[in-house]
Amino acid sequence: MTPSAQQLARRQQKVEELCAATLRALTGDAALHYRGRRLYRGETRLPIHAPHLHIDPEQDALADCRAAADGMALRLLHSDPALHRRLCPDDPIERLVFELLEQLRVESRVPADMPGMADNLRYRFENWSRAFHRSGLTEGSIGMLLYCVAQMCWSRLTARPVLEETEDAIESMRVTLVGALGSALAGIRRHRDDQQAFGPHALGIARLVGERVRAARAAAEDDDEAAEDDARHGFALLLDFDQDEGDDDGMATAATGTSKVFEEAALAYRVYTTRFDREVAAGRLVRAPLLREYRERLDKRIAEQAINLPRLARLLGAVLAEPHRDGWRFGEEEGRIDGRRLAQLVSSPTERRLFCREQYKPTADCVVSFLIDCSGSMKHHIEPVTMMTESLIRALEMIGARSELLGFTTGAWNGGRPYREWMSHGRPPGPGRLNEVCHLVFKSADRHWRRARTDIAALLKPDLFREGIDGEAVDWACNRLLARSETRRILVVISDGCPADSATGLANDGFYLDNHLKDVVARRTREGEVEILGLGVGLDLSPFYRRCLATDMSQALDGPLFRDIVALIGGRHRR
Repeated sequence: MTPSAQQLARRQQKVEELCAATLRALTGDAALHYRGRRLYRGETRLPIHAPHLHIDPEQDALADCRAAADGMALRLLHSDPALHRRLCPDDPIERLVFELLEQLRVESRVPADMPGMADNLRYRFENWSRAFHRSGLTEGSIGMLLYCVAQMCWSRLTARPVLEETEDAIESMRVTLVGALGSALAGIRRHRDDQQAFGPHALGIARLVGERVRAARAAAEDDDEAAEDDARHGFALLLDFDQDEGDDDGMATAATGTSKVFEEAALAYRVYTTRFDREVAAGRLVRAPLLREYRERLDKRIAEQAINLPRLARLLGAVLAEPHRDGWRFGEEEGRIDGRRLAQLVSSPTERRLFCREQYKPTADCVVSFLIDCSGSMKHHIEPVTMMTESLIRALEMIGARSELLGFTTGAWNGGRPYREWMSHGRPPGPGRLNEVCHLVFKSADRHWRRARTDIAALLKPDLFREGIDGEAVDWACNRLLARSETRRILVVISDGCPADSATGLANDGFYLDNHLKDVVARRTREGEVEILGLGVGLDLSPFYRRCLATDMSQALDGPLFRDIVALIGGRHRR
């Protein structure tokens, strides 16, 4: 059976968690983590420019991912980024070769007591070499040159033979390069433990390759077919150092872009007008007879799912409840002497139950807020999302934890009144958000589920779903949680995509709302008062949320799904 996009996304999340744990263990840097298939230190993205460390999660095995993590750990441990930037050439070809050589240098410094790491790195480089050769990239003269240099430098730095499968194919190119590169190859081997001394030799190799590539292109200018062939095979290896790579369909792809409007405003998010914004109890937006009909339909569907609420409550209690002092236990055989029973010691010298001990009771002193994206695309998933959320709310109440259910949408499609007002004022540039937000309260934290169950059914009303301003909604939900007295506050954002508002996107740029959401989540995470989690409906939300889970709502609401959600809620945020 072919795995679904959701299964692949969840597998990728688990692989990233394992690789991030490896990186933190090897480097001692607790701020390292993966988000959106990219490595971050805190909120700063760490680039990976060495070609063989780029992984395709859908095709590469776990061993490849682990090897890439090992390679990045060595890069962080043994390479000075400031020195590397100072030495790095500007020419793209030369820069590519220099980046590769620096990565191979640090990979040659595997500690002697870590043979497994050395095997991982060798496995990954040889896998990448086979894939490069079998794809036909070595058929062009430029591709063959770059591949041959990579093999020769790897072999010299690691003292291992070149890949046997391609040894004959590169032999002629290898012979022509030995004379020109002999001194530099000896230099990179001799100075592999000294980045400063290694640099000039690596630059010499990079410049030689750059000169030969430029000469090959110049010679092929009059031969269109040869030029096209060399461009295809040569540039296929080059990396775009200034742009992020594209993402797969299972990820929130728009989040990888940069909003120029947002950056030019010094990361200051603007709202054109708040006059039309509102916060409303969702039950008031639905006629009472229709709301009762939705509630009956929801009850029937939940009964069909046969969700084991007591078991779910025990799972949540195990990760959320903490022991709190709850008085004393008397009549114990050990502990502190109970002064009230000293007379009994005189009358019954053999009596041993004269002590008292402190009594502790597990208490879930926390509040969990579920924030549901009520944009148009969520309309198709809302029934299973509602059943899942209500089951979690009921289980939380069974362990004494508070919970609330919120939603966010807009008051109109395509901007509504703020957009029309902006148009009437001559469309000034950079207006910021151009729609009227509508924040919905389905259940407040102080309201018991039994009293709110009818209002929760309002989630099934189709015309509530319009567009979504996620960043402002996350800020609003966090502010509600901060007004609570509980010691632990958790926000679970349930969404199936990126923020979307057509009027705001057209008047600013396509990444304006995405960048604002990332900024809000990063700021709230730094403050550390609210734990923010992302629950993706058929989508990997890791570009936005450091802790997230991709779910498949087309499947039954079963035990494995709830166990994954409980693990997500229970995991403490790393600061």
